[in-house]
Parts: sequence; structure tokens; C-alpha cells
Amino acid sequence: MSTERAHPESAPHPYVLLSAAVSLDGCLDDTGPERLLLSGPADFDRVDAVRASADALLVGAGTLRADNPRLLVNSAERRAVRLARGRPEYPLKVTVTGSGDLDAGARFWHTGGDKLVYTTDRGAAKAARLLGGAAEVVALGPELDWRALLGHLRTERGVGRLMVEGGAAVHTQLLQQGLADELQLALAPLIVGDPAAPRLFGPGRYQEGRLRLVESRRIEDVVLLRYEPTAPGTGPLPTAADRHWLRTACELAALCPPSETAFSVGAVVVAADGTELARGHSREGTDPVVHAEEAALAKTDPADPRLPGATVYSSLEPCARRASRPAPCAELILRAGVRRVVTAWREPDTFVVAADGTGVLTGAGAEVLVLPEYEDLAKAPNRHLPGRSGPRRNRCAFHPGDGVQ
Repeated sequence: MSTERAHPESAPHPYVLLSAAVSLDGCLDDTGPERLLLSGPADFDRVDAVRASADALLVGAGTLRADNPRLLVNSAERRAVRLARGRPEYPLKVTVTGSGDLDAGARFWHTGGDKLVYTTDRGAAKAARLLGGAAEVVALGPELDWRALLGHLRTERGVGRLMVEGGAAVHTQLLQQGLADELQLALAPLIVGDPAAPRLFGPGRYQEGRLRLVESRRIEDVVLLRYEPTAPGTGPLPTAADRHWLRTACELAALCPPSETAFSVGAVVVAADGTELARGHSREGTDPVVHAEEAALAKTDPADPRLPGATVYSSLEPCARRASRPAPCAELILRAGVRRVVTAWREPDTFVVAADGTGVLTGAGAEVLVLPEYEDLAKAPNRHLPGRSGPRRNRCAFHPGDGVQ
């Protein structure tokens, strides 16, 4: 298993991995005075390897108080590999506190490399006074803001991969806000049975649907379960699942038969609960002029009640004008009832000037999100085309048999 997944270099947030060990009844610990050890040496070593792959490790201030962790990469060999690759010996250590109430004597501050505290305006002065220079303190505003925190980590500290090790409130907030790219659970063969014991996730509203199980593996008597969220976002702010599906669409574009007169594009249609309804790519099958969105939508049932709540992910902005078919892709999407589109690349003036698929969609009430961090991936199968990196415009009008995909 590769542990080094990350977002593109231009992504505004790091790749966020939630890591926890839980009992069979979902508890992180019991209520006894000593920390309940839920996994064994082999799983601890696995966690050490995941830590070594990360640029930063994060725990909430409550976890610092309760567990007093060092949060280190323990393996000298793994630290040596980090150094050989030009990385710091230890990942950046991060904690989050609203109040600024931190114990300067905790092991967290006196081991490893750089430390960083995110807090509120009211907590910043207290945290700085208590720590006395042991960590950089960053105030996020009147309240803790996870998107601002992740953006600061990415842009100011260069963090591409963030491993989050607790506690329950931190895991809950990141998952509820659609900011967790992956969840790694070590499931231990223990039942705590105490209603007062801390649990992995708290109450509240989560995204719809099931998470996708991407790996299950036995490690001694513990089972590692790795999940990815799949439910699309519901508003103008992209979620981790939006990034996953858009990356999938961009990868589909690589399957297109090459053309000198048309773009290579991939598309995926995903229901609100994260169920993939269909996928397609340009020139799929025996149709030399079919567009990606058209190919995908053709595989859905027009009467499917899930379509109005679905999201279409397309590596390139849906077309607004077209020569070989009566209806362009923007119109096909609207006819299907879909009102949310996520794309990576606004179209250049390669084939047709001034046709605006995004404008057609938004003008009809649809929401369009552009995630430019995936633009290079969307462009990759189109590098041979002239002007593919020029001003954004339209792809859909001229082609010996159609014109742009």
C-alpha cells in the first residue's frame, strides 16, 4: 500500500488523512486512568510509516491534555529517508485550541521538530505567553476556521499531506465539513461497553451516503480499514469527494483516442449519496464525435430520480455550441436535471472563440465549480494541441466530424 497520496502542488489545501484506532463498539479509549492500548506493535509500526510520509501531524489540544503524546517518527531509518529526500527529519507538529490553554510541560513541545499552534484571536496571546517561544502561534480570527487553517498550512508552510491523529472533535469537524480525504481505522478486537467512553465521531450532520472502502488488511489481531468519502458537495465550497471525482474524470481523459482536431475529456456523473451513476470519455466506443458528458449521460436512465441531485464532473468545461449534434453538453446536462457541475479547466480558444458553457449552465440556475489545481492533469492528454493553454474559451464547434472533444 502506498501511503504517500497527496493533492496537486497547486491545491489550496493539503491532503487530509484521519487516523485512529477504535474498539469494536467505536470507542477511542475507556474511562480508566491509563490510556487503553487498542493496537499492537505491528500496527504502531504501520502508523509510524504513515507519519513518516506526512508533511505535518495534527492533534487537538484536548488530546494533548489527555494523552500527552510525543507525536514522532520513531524509526531512525524512516527519518534518514526523509532527510535523504530533502525533508525535515520530523514532520511539522500542529495543534488546535480555541482557548489557548496549553501545557508548556507536555512532551509534544520538547520532542521532534517545528511546532505550530492554531488558535483564535482571544487565545493567541495566552498560547504565546504559556509556550514562551516553543511554537509558532497563528490566530485564525474570532473562531477556529478549518478551511483557513488548511489553507495556511498549504500556502505558508508547504504542507501537502496532513495526518490527523485526534481527537474525536477534530475528526468529527473535518469529516462533517467535507475536508477529510481519507480515513484510516485500526479496528481492535475489544469492546469497551462504557457509554461515557470517548467515541471516534460525535453527533451532527454528515454528508450523505456510504464511504468507499479502498483497503482492508489484517495486522496481527487488528484490522486496518481505509475509506474515502464519495458524496459530492452541496454548495460553492468543494469537498474532498469533489476532488476525488474530478481527478477520476481527468484520468478518464487519458483513455480518449488521440485527435488533432478535438480535445480529450473525461466525465463522471455522481449521485448525491456518492453512487457513481455513469462515466464516459470523448470518442468513446465507435462514435468518433461523442463528447465525454454526452457519453456518460447516455448511460443513465433519464427518469432516474437521482439525476436532479447529482453532480457532473468534467475535466473540461461543458460545451455551449456544437456542430455534429443538435444539443451541446451544457444543454444535455440541464435537460437531465443536473444542477451542479465541477470542472478543472476553462476552455481555451483552440477551436471556437467565445462560447461559454459555464455561462449557459449558471444562467439556467446550475452551480459550476472550477478547481484549477487539476487543470494540468486535464491538459495532459491534450498537450499536442495548439493553443491548449491559451485564454479560456470553448472546445465545441469545429471538427471534421464534430469538433472539440
